[in-house]
Amino acid sequence: MTPRETGALCRGRAGTQHAQVMAAWRANDMMKRLGTALAVILLLVPASAHAQIRQVGSSSSNGGNSTVNFTIGYFALKGLESRVDEDVLLNDLQNFHPLLFEIKDFNSATFGAEYLFAAGSNFEAGVGVGFSQRTVPSVYADLTRPGNVEIEQELKLRQVPVSFTGRFLLLPRGSAVEPYIGAGVVAIRYRYSEVGDFIDNSLEIFPARYVAKGVAVGPTVLGGIRAPVSNWTVGGEVRWQKAEGKKLLDEGFLGDRLDLGGWHANFTFGVRF
Repeated sequence: MTPRETGALCRGRAGTQHAQVMAAWRANDMMKRLGTALAVILLLVPASAHAQIRQVGSSSSNGGNSTVNFTIGYFALKGLESRVDEDVLLNDLQNFHPLLFEIKDFNSATFGAEYLFAAGSNFEAGVGVGFSQRTVPSVYADLTRPGNVEIEQELKLRQVPVSFTGRFLLLPRGSAVEPYIGAGVVAIRYRYSEVGDFIDNSLEIFPARYVAKGVAVGPTVLGGIRAPVSNWTVGGEVRWQKAEGKKLLDEGFLGDRLDLGGWHANFTFGVRF
C-alpha cells in the first residue's frame, strides 16, 4: 500500500472540508425552509378563519374519526458540525486515515404509513412506521494500493422508525385546511454496516465486515398542513427526530455511537373512515 499521489491526496482533504461546508449550508437552508413553512401555516390560520372555513361533524362527508395516512418523502441526517463526538460517521471522516464520503450521501427517500385517531375536533393520536435505506461507496482519502488502486468499502444504513405521536390541530378537524403541530416518541430499528477492505495499525490491508443493529429511542417533533377532499386528505409535513445507536465499539467500529438525528420532509395522503 502506498500514500495517494499528491493530486489525489489534496482531493481527499478537500472532500472532508467540503463535507463540513456543505453540512453547514444544508443546516442553514433547512432552518430557512422550516421558518418559511411555519410562516405559511401562521398566515393560513387567520386567512382561513376570515374566509369562514367550512366545518363538518363526525357524521359528515369528510369521514369518521380514523385516518390511515401514507407518506413519501426525503430524510436528511444531521450535518457534520452537529453530530455527537463519538459518532461513527464523524470518526470515519476524521480518523488519522479518513474515509472519503460525505454525510449527505446517506440522505435518502422515505416511505411510511400511519394510523390516526381523532380525540375531539382538535386532537389526534397516532402510531406510524417508516422505511429508508442507503448504500454509500467510500475509499481511503490518503492511501491506495500499489499502482494507485483505491481501497474500497460500502457503508449501508437502514432505518425502520416506529413513532407514537399526538398532534394539535390549529383549526378544527373538518376545516377546509387543517394545519397542525405535534410531538411524540420514535423507536428506530436500525442496521448499519461497513463492508470492504480496511487497513490496520501496520498499514496492512485486510477484508472485513462490521455490522451494528439495534433499536434507538428518542423524541420527535412535527408540523404540517393538510386539506380534506371528500373522505381523502392531501398535505405536507416536516418532522424532526433525535436518536442514537450505541455500543458500536463492541462491533469493531471507530466510533461508539450512530447519530440518527435528522429531518423528514414528507408528502402525505390519507383516507378517513
